[in-house]
This record gives sequence, C-alpha cells and structure tokens, in this order.
Amino acid sequence: MANIRQTNKLTDANQSSEKLLTLIEVLSMQSEAVKLQDVSRQTSMNVSTALRFLMALEKKGYVIQDDTGRYSLTFKFCGIANNIKIHSNIRNICLPYMQEVSQYFGETVNLSVEEDMSVVYLEAVQCAWQALCTTQRIGKKAPLYCTGVGKIFMLGHSEEEIRQLYDRRGFTKYTANTLETVGQVMEELGKVRRLGYAIDDEECEIGMRCVAVPIRDDTGKIIAGLSVSGPSMRMTPDNIQNKASYLLEISKQVSRRLGAMV
Repeated sequence: MANIRQTNKLTDANQSSEKLLTLIEVLSMQSEAVKLQDVSRQTSMNVSTALRFLMALEKKGYVIQDDTGRYSLTFKFCGIANNIKIHSNIRNICLPYMQEVSQYFGETVNLSVEEDMSVVYLEAVQCAWQALCTTQRIGKKAPLYCTGVGKIFMLGHSEEEIRQLYDRRGFTKYTANTLETVGQVMEELGKVRRLGYAIDDEECEIGMRCVAVPIRDDTGKIIAGLSVSGPSMRMTPDNIQNKASYLLEISKQVSRRLGAMV
C-alpha cells in the first residue's frame, strides 16, 4: 500500500513538472504579454492550475504581471541560458590547461563554479597513472569555507554575505583544521588575497591537500576556479609554494582567454 502511495506521489509530481514546463514553453512563444485565460486555454489547464504555476514563477522572478493583468516571462531565463553557455565555454577553454597542470603536478585538477554559495565541480582531469575515478566528482557540490576553490569564490562576497551563509548553514567541522568561525574565514581570505591562491590544508578531509586559483572574465569577476588536489604526502606546503607561480600563470592565461585584463 505504501509503495502504491509513493508511486502516485511520483506520478503527480511528474505531471505537475510537465505542466509547468508546458506553461513556460507556451509563454516563451508569445510576442506580447497574455491573459490568464489565454494561458489556461493554450496549455489546456484549468484557470486555477495555470494561476498557481504563474504565481510560483512570479515569486521566483521568472514571470512578471503587467498593469493590465497579463503575464510574460522575464529575462531571468536568459541568465540561466547564459550561465550554461559560459560554463560550457569555460570547460572547453580550460580543459587543455587542466591536462597540462595535471601532468605538471602529477595530481588531479578540478574545474569548478559557484552556485548558491556552494562549489560545483564541472570537470576533473587526472594523470594517466592515477587509478582514482575523478568523474564521480563532476556535478557534486562542496562547501565554500573548507575547500581551496571555495575560498577563491568567497573573495567575491562581502563579510555580511559570509555571515549570512554562516547563519543559514553553519560551518561544519570536518577535521581539526576546518575553519569554524566567520572571523577565521575572513582572516584566511586576507591571506588568499595576498598570495593570489587558496589552500585547503586538510580542512575537508585528513590526508588530502588542495591549492586553487581564480578564473576571471572580462569584467574581472571570478567566474570559475582551478584547483589541484592530492595526498598530503605529495601535496606538501613546500611543493605547493614552489609550484604556485606556475599555477598563477595558468590562471592568468585562462582568464586572458576569457577577456580579463590580468
């Protein structure tokens, strides 16, 4: 009986998702704002269902209602499309550099972006002699405060935004080295600004160390990050310091390809 109820819930959710996507597609084909009744007719939904979806989209900023009560999509959808385009372009540009960096360090290299104050891994490259399957990391999320690339992304946030992140999610202590307070994070970010790169010093996982550098666009904004991760016995502080200038140069080369003046 429980399985039947669960199946019914999934079916209802799928149908709702399909209706929502249909409504979005219909609105995207309009040359001007449309009335609720027209949305209902063109989507084959009753008025109350169409209004419920429209109100949800309006609340999230994807739909706007004008003074006449008509509805239209906002350019927020263009922002999503642009993000997809940017991320795809970044991956294609970065991949050859990632392969070079992986060979230079003899370690795994990751390409990440920030999404909803979290790190999202777009691509990973490992040396031919490494047995670890890094493709399992692609698409996964990680915290900002305890990862090298996360600290890079935090440079683009104010102290107030970082405090709000802490208030919402807290800073989980994964290891003895994990930063626990906003004050510790702000002090660490000062160090990152001076050096130009960030380090995860076994803060996320004991036995693993990481170094990360920013990727900037034509406005100077950090839009992605490259990181090198590996066992602490190989990724020693001295090794990272000796190779940091090389990684910073790679960061500049990739950023220049994206129009940054660095």
